[in-house]
Amino acid sequence: MSIIKPHKLGIISGPGSEYFTGKVVKHLRRLYLERYEKLSTALAKRHGMSEDEILRTVTLMDDLNNKRIPRTKCPTTFQCPDFTIKVKYTRFANGEEKAEILDAVRGLRIFIVYDLSNSEPVKVAGSDEPVRLSVNDHLMFLFTTINALQLAGAESVTLVLPTYPYSRQHKKGGREALTAAMFGRICEMLGVERIITLDIHSREIENSFSNLHLENLHASYQTLIALHKLIDFSDPELVVVAPDTGAISRNKFYAQALHRPLAMLYKERDYSIVSKDAKHSNIKSINLLGDVNGKTVLIADDMLATGGTMIIAMRELTNLGAKKIICMVSLPLFNANAVEDFDAAYKEGIFYRIIGTNAVFHGHDLLDKEWYIQADITELFARVISRLHHGRSISPLLDNRKFIQILIDNSQANPQAPLPGASASDPDRD
Repeated sequence: MSIIKPHKLGIISGPGSEYFTGKVVKHLRRLYLERYEKLSTALAKRHGMSEDEILRTVTLMDDLNNKRIPRTKCPTTFQCPDFTIKVKYTRFANGEEKAEILDAVRGLRIFIVYDLSNSEPVKVAGSDEPVRLSVNDHLMFLFTTINALQLAGAESVTLVLPTYPYSRQHKKGGREALTAAMFGRICEMLGVERIITLDIHSREIENSFSNLHLENLHASYQTLIALHKLIDFSDPELVVVAPDTGAISRNKFYAQALHRPLAMLYKERDYSIVSKDAKHSNIKSINLLGDVNGKTVLIADDMLATGGTMIIAMRELTNLGAKKIICMVSLPLFNANAVEDFDAAYKEGIFYRIIGTNAVFHGHDLLDKEWYIQADITELFARVISRLHHGRSISPLLDNRKFIQILIDNSQANPQAPLPGASASDPDRD
């Protein structure tokens, strides 16, 4: 398979995921254009050919691999395909849902990009006005899309899910379902080959699969680049705080990388109460192990749902003398009234900034807030899709500790030096 032109690659967007998918496709096209420019220059020198001869050879190979006989003139520049596969999503009056593939997909390797956590109104056929879809509505659209692709002859189906649904229902405490594992087994039964997700809540979920592969990406590199615009990595007054026992390993990673101390908040909870927001929490008491007085505090977590416990934790740290609090989250869900609660907490001076990724779609009601910063992870997903499609290793993109350490060490050694872009986390950018 040519590494220049991605034959047999198709990208599908779920309803409400068009913006995220569009950015992924844009990065993919740029990656292939850059790769062609570098490769054509190298091949011209290696084989003593002109770049025009290289282009004619590449075009000839493309024409031989094409399903149709070419009718137009030979292109004078390298042409990169669009990848996008059109799908019509319909929601009927009784709540039933359907996906119809509008382009031919026989023999293609399809990647479905779907933000299953998107609660913003989306436009679907069967409704004159945009409708809000629940997670379960999104799942039904996803399942019907997968089945339609299998019936249409797609070679393989890979799910690109920035948020893995029901990931917090991964362990059984009583007579309850293991819904996170059940979702994966349903996808496996439908013929899904692989799921690509971001900072899954528990890696134990993967143990329930027989053949399906789970690729768990991390947004740490991208969020650290956003963090560097706010603070100096060499600040001796910086301390990393784990918001609870479940986040110790994540925050220990940042503390070790930044060469800064690690503190921890220990919370006593009443699990007979369900946390709804910052005012209705099941936390009974909080204790701090460490010192934050006069410090700049960095908190890292995998997701932020209603945000009630995070606001309580940040308020406790502020009361203990923390000078500035910055929170980094991979999956900024902001469920229920979380945006309003954080806005009120910011006006109280409880925290300084929240850094989240665009793994979850949000409108201007959040993005325009002074206290919120968004880190872009679409290029990371684009590089993983390209590598998987061409059978190349994705290990360097799954474990980015080496590149994060280089980023932080260089920044601490020379705080004035400009940071590299997000693509620097890929060691094989050529």
